[in-house]
Amino acid sequence: MATNKHAQIRYNTLDKCFRNTGRNYTLDDLLEACNNAILDFDPAAEGIKRRQLFDDIRFMQSEQGWSIELNDELKFGKKKVYRYLDPTFSISQQPLSESDANHLKAALATLSRFKGTPQYDWIEELSLRLEDNFKLKNTDQNIISFEENPYLQGKEHITQLYNAIHYQKVLKITYKSFNNPEPIIFTLHPYHLKQYNNRWFLLGKDERFETLTNLALDRIEKIEETAQKYTPTDIDFEEYFDDVIGVSISEKPLQSVLLKVSPNAIHYIRTKPLHGSQKIRPQEEHFLVELNLIPNYELESCLLSYGENIEVLEPTMLRDNLKTRIEELYKNYKI
Repeated sequence: MATNKHAQIRYNTLDKCFRNTGRNYTLDDLLEACNNAILDFDPAAEGIKRRQLFDDIRFMQSEQGWSIELNDELKFGKKKVYRYLDPTFSISQQPLSESDANHLKAALATLSRFKGTPQYDWIEELSLRLEDNFKLKNTDQNIISFEENPYLQGKEHITQLYNAIHYQKVLKITYKSFNNPEPIIFTLHPYHLKQYNNRWFLLGKDERFETLTNLALDRIEKIEETAQKYTPTDIDFEEYFDDVIGVSISEKPLQSVLLKVSPNAIHYIRTKPLHGSQKIRPQEEHFLVELNLIPNYELESCLLSYGENIEVLEPTMLRDNLKTRIEELYKNYKI
């Protein structure tokens, strides 16, 4: 299938021309009709050439397209006329082509990896219907894998929390943190669900606190809807986490973090940046990496995952925090 720009506009235009029994469309006429349709949609477009037109017709005739049949005996003078063999035929009356169905099924298979989300049930059902309608071969191939933990606790809450955010419902949440043996009750205006490091988190507003409350779904014991009036937020969560790694956000200001990175690790850090603010400066025997963000526990854990290949030069507080954690780690292995 041609995947270049304006392909569907060309297919629809050709379909109209092939169905028109009141006019004889030659190749030049089809080319003009397609280019006029493209220009109507996008005045800045350059249009297409004959080669692209031939490719489009071949695709429409293929099984991957709509298996159209053209009347090969029609002539206008010495020129061939392009018209459907069955003038009542139209690609708009056909179901998805096999190619389109396969693309859609692949997309649905990708989405279905998000098990536990509100969308999962209908995605699975639609995938089965596509397979039945188009006789799509199911090879059960695992073409793509996502990092996920099927045993993760808390995923059963995602549907209810998603709906509460969507329908603006205030929730009474019973929550038991790792550090407190007694459950805590939050009356939460839920705003956003976020996944980080294979765990799900809920962000919302409890009116007892000035800042947003961040709850790990695997520590939620009970969720109840309340009749309380919902207070929406104007926070843009596309930008909310820009200044941190992970989900822990404090009122601390942005800081410049300077790291000494060994040549062994720099390729990984260059291809998978630690943070969007990352800047790399080569030195003689190592690299300096600068980050501009709010230090948090997730940043510390990320840096420790690189072991001896990263040294924090500044700020001092972050360096001291890592030093303390490394000393405690050393005690566990000291003989």
